Amino acid sequence: MSTPPSNMPQLTPQLTPQMAKLLANIHRADRPPFHALTVPEARTAYVAAAEVLEPPRAPLARVEEITIPAADGTPLPARLYAPSADRLPVMLYLHGGGFTIGNLETHDSLCRQLALRSGAAVVALDYRLAPEHRFPCAVDDSWAAMRWLAEQGESIGLDGTRLAVGGDSAGGTLAAVCAVHAAQTGLPLRLQVLITPGTTAFADTESHIRFANGYLLEAQGIAWFFDHYIDHAQRGDWRFAPLNADDVDGVAPTCIVLAECDPLVDEGVAYADKLRAAGVPVALELYRGVTHDFIKMGRVLQEAGAAQAAIATALREAFAA
Repeated sequence: MSTPPSNMPQLTPQLTPQMAKLLANIHRADRPPFHALTVPEARTAYVAAAEVLEPPRAPLARVEEITIPAADGTPLPARLYAPSADRLPVMLYLHGGGFTIGNLETHDSLCRQLALRSGAAVVALDYRLAPEHRFPCAVDDSWAAMRWLAEQGESIGLDGTRLAVGGDSAGGTLAAVCAVHAAQTGLPLRLQVLITPGTTAFADTESHIRFANGYLLEAQGIAWFFDHYIDHAQRGDWRFAPLNADDVDGVAPTCIVLAECDPLVDEGVAYADKLRAAGVPVALELYRGVTHDFIKMGRVLQEAGAAQAAIATALREAFAA
């Protein structure tokens, strides 16, 4: 492919007709953005809207409320999804929401779809949120849950020797950090699933400029989330910005799902490149013409179903190996 001359303007990718229509409808609804709300208001708004664009919650053989101990002993709520009562492999799932909003309810439909499509169990973690629990609490909670599933998964009828970790957006960041930690500590993971993850420290890539406004996840919203979660001086820490990790050798094989019209797309590609340079097998799925959070819009976007199917295939192959 030829490279355009440097003096030629780069064209912004075009939204799909369905994505453009959806964004127009959201704009007409004129709901206040998260950054204009208090944290409790934003959490309530997110719960109210989270599954409006998703298919109905799929019935499964097992949907169970469990608790997983945090490193400090605090019991963390979690939810187990499994399509059968068999001793299944399991993916720890970490929800998105800028480390500040989101919970088990906001990602219930998505977790059901991933379990149903993959044939594996999914355990969604209700990790503690900022600003009540700032960085690195969410990281520590995620690590504790990953270790607990590896060591105690059998106690809830799961195969902790076949373990994956995944998440979307901020949860994708946490999943990436979990995978690096697993490699550092010798905990075997079959796969990491990173859906539109954040990986950089300062939201300073070209895509953050290109898609700063009008593409669902906006620059002011990102700044609002980060300010609640982490001090500016800490943002170079690889546990917040996994692209800064010194060593990703031996990290689990990776499925990365990105949206073309997303402020985070450049850092997702950069992280895929970093992993590949370290010899990590990477399957990169880039969905054209859609925005951040598209994975949770399966009622209206065919790309959401396609992405879920791709993740399910990656999980089946990883757990069968």
